[in-house]
Amino acid sequence: MPGRPASYRDVFAVREFRRLWMAHALSVIGDQLARVAITILVYERTESAGLTALTYALTYIPDLIGGATLAGLADRFQRRMVMVVTDLARAGLLVLMAVPGVPLAVQCGLLVLIQLLSAPFSSARQAVLADMLSGDRLTIGIGAVSMTYQAGLVIGFGTGAALVNQLGVSTALLIDASTFIVSAAIIRYGMSSYRPRPQQDDKGQLSQWQTIKAGWAIVARDARLRTLLGIACCAGFYVVPEGLAVPYAAQIGASTMAVGWLLVANPIGTVIGMLALRSISPRRRLMLMGPLAIASSLILLPTGAAPGLTATLILWTVSGMFSAHDMVTQATYVRLVPAHHRGQVIGVAIAALRLAQGLGIIVAGLLAQLLTPASIIAIAAAFGTVAAAIATVRWNRAAPPHTVLPPQDEADDIFD
Repeated sequence: MPGRPASYRDVFAVREFRRLWMAHALSVIGDQLARVAITILVYERTESAGLTALTYALTYIPDLIGGATLAGLADRFQRRMVMVVTDLARAGLLVLMAVPGVPLAVQCGLLVLIQLLSAPFSSARQAVLADMLSGDRLTIGIGAVSMTYQAGLVIGFGTGAALVNQLGVSTALLIDASTFIVSAAIIRYGMSSYRPRPQQDDKGQLSQWQTIKAGWAIVARDARLRTLLGIACCAGFYVVPEGLAVPYAAQIGASTMAVGWLLVANPIGTVIGMLALRSISPRRRLMLMGPLAIASSLILLPTGAAPGLTATLILWTVSGMFSAHDMVTQATYVRLVPAHHRGQVIGVAIAALRLAQGLGIIVAGLLAQLLTPASIIAIAAAFGTVAAAIATVRWNRAAPPHTVLPPQDEADDIFD
């Protein structure tokens, strides 16, 4: 039926998607466990809260570098091979981290390398999804992957530290390594190779640097991709509450335990929002993308009044629900990218998003020396609302819905 939204049943009926999703779930568990383990280790050895926070922040920086420079590997080699090799490499580095007596500086360096390898894996995975899922199934498939990540954050905040404390850091890191090994096995033996088309110019095969430049040039030349990237980067404004959750809790007089609730409010809301968007038609979903991006920041404005914990949790959860528009943004972006440059152009998005989120938290941290956390969140919300509104207007001019809607799903011969 034309315009019928795809369902999760449609997506999980694709055998290769089930396997890719399972591998992704294992990678999320591994990533979160590694972050918790290394931050606990740093605190145990240094007893410095500042160094512990800095170490946790280090786990996000490599996505910026890797997205800009390594994501293009997904366009030069078999995408299955890229995912398998990066999984096995991360497993090997984790084993080295688990060796007793390894200096702390070396362990932090190994963690940076592990996170650096996540960029080509993510780019290859997203590129494969676009080849694997047709029509609206791509949007729902990306939503399922995103929900798995958000659920991993919620579970990780709640159980990661307890698991590490019970088993010990080294054992936790070895368990983490095993998740990547199992993920690699699932991908290697459960999926097709997904070879990208050769990238060539008049002089023949493109070099790695030429591949990187080509990916950035594609985004720079396409107003639709630039605008979608702008909408996605508005996350840099509504991520600010996450970076200020601890001082904000202190400002409203909430307990330390409340910090955990504040941190999981947005991921929980995002999962709820993605489930709700699934039932909406593709056309209406696309039309709602801009307004939801605006609302993601707008709903945070009342936080400036520093309401009580309950009101804050509601506001932050609803912001997460509105931020579920990202599944539409991602799917539309991936769909508009030329297939032979998909990995690198996705890498551009990863780098831009991490830069926006990192800058948002850094600027908020600097302002925290002068203003209250509630005021900073309200300021970020105001700027985010304006930025999303501008991006939405530009999107409506650059890409009317009928020009970017997914094609009618093809025959069901891709199903089991």
